[in-house]
Amino acid sequence: MNPILYWNEVALEANRVSHTNGKNEQTGPTLSSRALAIAHLAMYDAYAGVRGNPSTPVNLSPYLPGLPTPQPNASADAAVAAAAHATLSSLFPSQKSFFDLKHTQAGLQGTGLQEGHEFGLLVAQKMLQKRQDDPSASDDGYAASMARGAHRPDPDNSQGFNAPFYGANSRCFAVTDRHELNVPPQPGSSEYLTALRQVRGKGIAPELMGTLPPGLAPRTANETLIGIYWGYDGAAGLGTPPRLYNQIVRAVAIEQNNIDPNNSVDKNARLFALVNAAMGDAGVLSWDQKYIHDLWRPVVGIREADPSLGPTGVGNNVLSADSDPSWLPLGAPNTNSTGKNFTPPFPAYPSGHATFGAAALHITRLFYGVTSRSNDNLFNDLTFVSDEFNGINRDNKGAIRPKHVRNFPGGLWQMIVENGLSRVYLGVHWVFDAFAPDSMGNPDLSQNIGGVPLGITIAEDIFNNGLNLSNVGPRN
Repeated sequence: MNPILYWNEVALEANRVSHTNGKNEQTGPTLSSRALAIAHLAMYDAYAGVRGNPSTPVNLSPYLPGLPTPQPNASADAAVAAAAHATLSSLFPSQKSFFDLKHTQAGLQGTGLQEGHEFGLLVAQKMLQKRQDDPSASDDGYAASMARGAHRPDPDNSQGFNAPFYGANSRCFAVTDRHELNVPPQPGSSEYLTALRQVRGKGIAPELMGTLPPGLAPRTANETLIGIYWGYDGAAGLGTPPRLYNQIVRAVAIEQNNIDPNNSVDKNARLFALVNAAMGDAGVLSWDQKYIHDLWRPVVGIREADPSLGPTGVGNNVLSADSDPSWLPLGAPNTNSTGKNFTPPFPAYPSGHATFGAAALHITRLFYGVTSRSNDNLFNDLTFVSDEFNGINRDNKGAIRPKHVRNFPGGLWQMIVENGLSRVYLGVHWVFDAFAPDSMGNPDLSQNIGGVPLGITIAEDIFNNGLNLSNVGPRN
């Protein structure tokens, strides 16, 4: 058994259940990415400490400095199991009986079980201590700006503000700098107007498609599928985007293990630590940028595009042709619920989906030797079934969505781009929240705009500088 893949699966199930059982443990994008980073970094250090840093192609240098050396006969499997069980039980206490069961079912045997167990518990304790001062996702003390262009809640869904202080007040996991983005296109600019017209057509609610003026391209059936396929918007039975990107990395890792089984556990330990550290930092830095730029979402930006509309509106009897005060989005899918689809409760820029996806999938590309920012072959002959379209889960009208088997001939790079665009098709993001598009609609990565460039920067920083405890503290 591969202990890293085993406990990765357990951690992903914990994320799914936490968004299903109503206990509100590590829910939402920021706390989900934090929890998965803590668990996988503890698993990595427990494994690497026992394994040492042998003469293999895989760097197994420790993440946390100053860890003691385990007993010479310590079991690596037992160390990983203890580290995973202890961190997950602390993060998701309502699921402890499930973690107990998975620990029993892990098939631990051989010598050094107690020694490995003790070392894994020590690593877990150190990891949890290191993150004990992280902020919550609470919005206590936060108020929305009434300024034109600033984010305000979805007018069609009662909601607060998710994690307004998390990004600024969190220390980073592994990056060497608190990476920032350029200012996005602002209302009134040609780039912004192009993005507004795109999402107004591509992201509109189905029942309102007949209201689109001539010249605005509506969303196609395939674009609707893409929008929902990449959802995982904290829905019951699904969890959050960090779970989705872990599922994709699992498919790649299992295939690569089959191609080259040598040192597969070593590789998986390092890979999943890198991936989840990158997403931990994506959660910190993208939320920091979100509340710095504080850009409104399409549901407010389109409804209030005319200066006469909104809390600071100035009278005008003839509305701008680019404004629609009744516009609503398709919305983030409220899967397995009868509630409305919705716009997520935090500012638009940059897209969290785009940042998480680019960070996780690009660091995977780097790990397997792909350095280009273009199509790759890491998903050759593979397919992926999103839990949004697995033939089991239901839309918010109660209909079971069909199973959809999707392939990606452009590899993980195609996924990075499609994942970013998917949010436009739901009507919850502007395209520049993901990336600045070139004349063909592809990412123009020469511009430091959007979650894709931010995620790529995070991935390259961590990969090139090693998986080390970050010295980058809170911004405030």
